[in-house]
Amino acid sequence: MSANRNRQVVLASRPEGIPQAEHFNIIEAPMPVPSAGQVLIRNHFLSVEPAMRGWVNAIANYSTPVGIGEVMRAFAAGEIVASMHPDWPVGTRVTGMFGWQEYAAVDPAVIDERVDYDDLPLSTALGVLGINGITAHYGLLKIGRPQPGQTVVVSTGAGAVGSCVGQIAKRLGCRTVAITGGQAKRQLCLDRFGYDAAIDYKQADFAAQLADACRGGVDVYFDNTSGTISDEVVKHLAVGARVIICGTASIANWDPTPSGPRVERQLLVRRASMQGFVIMDHRDQYAAARKDLLQWVREGAIRYEEDILDGIAQAPGSIASLYRGENLGKRLIRLR
Repeated sequence: MSANRNRQVVLASRPEGIPQAEHFNIIEAPMPVPSAGQVLIRNHFLSVEPAMRGWVNAIANYSTPVGIGEVMRAFAAGEIVASMHPDWPVGTRVTGMFGWQEYAAVDPAVIDERVDYDDLPLSTALGVLGINGITAHYGLLKIGRPQPGQTVVVSTGAGAVGSCVGQIAKRLGCRTVAITGGQAKRQLCLDRFGYDAAIDYKQADFAAQLADACRGGVDVYFDNTSGTISDEVVKHLAVGARVIICGTASIANWDPTPSGPRVERQLLVRRASMQGFVIMDHRDQYAAARKDLLQWVREGAIRYEEDILDGIAQAPGSIASLYRGENLGKRLIRLR
C-alpha cells in the first residue's frame, strides 16, 4: 500500500439480518488532509459492536443506516498525527466515531475522549473504559437502581457490556446471575467476573437452571438479548423489578417483526418496569462514568477480557463471528 493511501472498509451491499463478510469491501482511498480546525487521526484499534447490525440494515434502529459505498460506522481509538487545531496537539490519544479505516480527518467535536491515562492499554478506551463500560454503568445504576442483597440477572453475561454490569452489581453487594452460551464463557463468568451463578442457555435444562438460580425472584434484569432467553427471565421477576433493555442480539431480522409471549401481565402483577436506552443519548454522563470505571479497574474491582483480531482485513467478517459467539471478551481490530 502506498504511504499516501488510506485503507477503508465500506458497505458494499445491504444485508438482511446479520451482516456477513461479503457485504463489505476493503478499498484504498487518498490520504485525508485535515482542513482548518480539524485533526488527522491514525487509528490503532477499531471496535466491533453488536449494534453494527442495526447500523447497516435497511430498517433503521436509532440512527440513519450506513449508505452503500460509505465507510463503515465504528468507534475507534488512535493518535493525532497532524493538527490544525491549537487544543489538540500531535501525539494526543483519542477515541470517537472515526469509522473502519486507517486514518480519519475530523472536527474535534467528533472526538469522544482525550485518553490521558497511560497505565492501561489504549484498547480499554473502546471497551471497559469506553462505550461498553459506560453503557453498563449508566444502564445498571440509572435505570436498574440495584440495592444490596438484590438479585441482578445479566444476559450475555460474559460480553463486553454484560461482564461489566455483573461486576458493578457485585461491587454494590448484589447477588449476580449470568446467562451466557457455552461452557468456556460460563466458566469465565464464574472465575473471572465473579458471578454467583452462571447458566448456559444452550443447555436443554436452561429453564430449570434459571428457575433454581432465581428462586427469590429477579430484582434487576439487564437484557442484552431479548427473545426466548428473556421470555424465561421475565417469568421470575420480583415485585418492583426493573428490566433494562440494552440489546436484542438474539433477533437476527426485524422484518417481519418477531412475536412471542406477552409481558404486560407479568409487568402488571409484579409492578415492574421495563425501559430501553441508547447510551449515545446520555453523553453528559460519559465523564462521570469513566471516572468511576477507571478507578474500579485500577483497584481490580472490575476485570476485563479483550478479543483482538489483527489487521483491517479481519473487519468484514468480524460482526458475523461476533453473533456466532466466537469472541471471548470485547472484540477489537488492531491496526499495524
